Amino acid sequence: MDIVAGVLSGSRLALSRGITYVENEYDEAVDIMRKLYPHTGNAYVIGITGPPGAGKSTLTDKLAKEYRKQGKLVGIVAVDPTSPYTGGAILGDRIRMMDLTMDEGVFIRSMATRGSLGGLSQKTADVVKLMDAFGMDIIIIETVGVGQSEVDIVKTADTTMVVMVPGLGDDIQAIKAGILEIGDLFTINKADRDGVDKLNIELEMMLELNPKGVDWRPPINRTIAEKGEGVVEVVNSIEAHAAYLRESGELAVRRKDRLKSELFTMVNDRIVRYIAKQVLEAEGFEETLVNLQNRVIDPYTVVNKIVSDVLK
Repeated sequence: MDIVAGVLSGSRLALSRGITYVENEYDEAVDIMRKLYPHTGNAYVIGITGPPGAGKSTLTDKLAKEYRKQGKLVGIVAVDPTSPYTGGAILGDRIRMMDLTMDEGVFIRSMATRGSLGGLSQKTADVVKLMDAFGMDIIIIETVGVGQSEVDIVKTADTTMVVMVPGLGDDIQAIKAGILEIGDLFTINKADRDGVDKLNIELEMMLELNPKGVDWRPPINRTIAEKGEGVVEVVNSIEAHAAYLRESGELAVRRKDRLKSELFTMVNDRIVRYIAKQVLEAEGFEETLVNLQNRVIDPYTVVNKIVSDVLK
C-alpha cells in the first residue's frame, strides 16, 4: 500500500501504518515524512500536561467531543511512560477514551517516551506531522505529566494547557517543577473538590509574579471533566489564545522556534547514532573501557579523542 497517497486521501489504515513506520524507524519512514512534509502546517496543536491524577485523559476526551461538535477532525497523541519490559506505552489502552475510537473523525495513538531521556519522544513531532497531512484540524498531545515531558510539550504545541487538581497535597509542587512558566492557560479540574478556591488564588498569585506576556494573561478555568462541566469555556480560552497568537505574530515565531528545536534534535540524534556505530563498536573500545576501569586513563581524555575523531 502507498502510505503517502493513503494518508493524503484520508485512509486511517495508511495513517496507522505510517505512524508504525515512524515509531519503529523503518527504512521507508524518512522517505514517507519527506514526501508528506509539504502537506503539513495546517493543524492547530494543543498540548495538555499536568501532574498525574489531574484527569487529563478525561478532559482530553471531552475536548475532542466538543471540537467534533464543531465539525473538526481531531487527532490525539497520548504520550506515556515507556514500559521497561516491552518498550511500549504503559498506559496504551487509554480506557477513558474508548468511546472516541468509534468516531471516524477522531484518531487516537498512544506513544512511549522511549529514547528521549524522560521527555517527549522525538517521534511525537513526526506523528503530529502525519496527522496534520492526513487532514486533522486539531491535534491534542497529552503527556502523562511526569518530569521532562511536561516542559518538552511547549516545543511541540501551539497552545499549552496545564491541568491541575485541588487536594493533591502540595498544590505548589507543580509550580516548583516549572510548568507554570509554560502554561498558556490553566484548568483546575475536579473543581467540585475541597481546596479549589485556595489553588485558584495560589495560581493567580504566581501568575502575578511570572507574567506570560505583555498582552496575554493565562486564564484559569474550572472544570469537572467527568460531568462535562466547564469544557466549553476551556475550548473558548484555547480559541482566544489561538487568535491572540495569530494577530500578534507570535504563532509564526513559535513555529519557527519549534523547527529550530526539531532540527537540532534530529541532527543530535543522527550524530549520537553515528558515534554509537562508528566509535563505541570500534575495535579497541573494550580495551579503552578496561583502561578506564583501572584508572590508567580518564573519561575526559577519551571523550575529547572521540569528539576530535568524529569531527575529522
